[in-house]
Amino acid sequence: MAKRRSNGGTGGAAGEAGIAEQQVSESRTDRLRIRAAWMYFIEQMTQNEIAEVLGVGRVTIVRMLAEARARNEIKIAIESELSELVRLERALEKTFGIQQAFVAPLSKPEADPIPAISAKTGAYLSEAMKSSMRVGVGWGRTLFSTLSFITPKSLSDFKVISLLGGVGVARQINPAEFAWRFAQTFQGEGYLIPAPAVVDSVETKIALIDRCGLQDIFRMTDDLDAVLLSIGGIRSATTFYRGGYLKEAQREELIARGSVGDLLFHPFDIDGQIVDHPINGVVMSVDVERLRRAPLRILTSGGPEKIEALLGAMSLIAPTVLITDEESARRVLELHAAREGRQ
Repeated sequence: MAKRRSNGGTGGAAGEAGIAEQQVSESRTDRLRIRAAWMYFIEQMTQNEIAEVLGVGRVTIVRMLAEARARNEIKIAIESELSELVRLERALEKTFGIQQAFVAPLSKPEADPIPAISAKTGAYLSEAMKSSMRVGVGWGRTLFSTLSFITPKSLSDFKVISLLGGVGVARQINPAEFAWRFAQTFQGEGYLIPAPAVVDSVETKIALIDRCGLQDIFRMTDDLDAVLLSIGGIRSATTFYRGGYLKEAQREELIARGSVGDLLFHPFDIDGQIVDHPINGVVMSVDVERLRRAPLRILTSGGPEKIEALLGAMSLIAPTVLITDEESARRVLELHAAREGRQ
């Protein structure tokens, strides 16, 4: 096969990579500038308040607002295709007490949201992951899809801990595979729970943890710096059910008890409460209370089948960072408003 030659010899690929990096940088700068303009002109926040929310200096805010005016983005309203996404992000942040929300645009309302959410998540993780971090990770199709959007880099003393068993499962999308590949992306160390995702009895679970050394892995999750999670919807063929971990009779029981989704195979209701069911006693996953101790809690998920689950997760895990798509953002806000109106 003939190789395509660039005009600049070996510099062609580097030049293209440089252009791509510059475009990503410009996109992030545009997004930050529009967020600052929205907060200043629409929400009437002070420049100091905006600087604190966005994590930059006040001088940077002044410069961004001046640039927004120079670009004619500030008139009676903010004229930018990003403005609707920013409105949704700010609504999510204020409604659910989230530190930072990212809303991915969709080409059309019925489009599969996973590629868009994964791309947004990959871009965020590329910047958010730092050396010396200890990160607990979940699994699922959304998280697995983020791997191709993360910019690989070497982080020193970087540890990744899988929050769910499933080492023996020979599938591409499984907890062990995602945790291991995520660790490799940052040249870190990966720690797995060497057990099935679901065992046959409570006694087996206790034996594995207490007498087979798994307590050391679970102990590592007591002081995580961050958790990276996704959720499943109870009424759809998500990974929990499609993978054969839950029988149809059990799924119907959970629905009857008010379950709307699962987090690491823990079923929960729309109010964010764990649903009482025998499945909780045989799942080899880290409990939710440990996850809530992490100062950075990243939830990335979306889709029409997960709206109720997303709303429940706002109380269950109380994410500090939420990454979803624009349709899911609108619908979860509408559902929350409708429920508030009935109370």
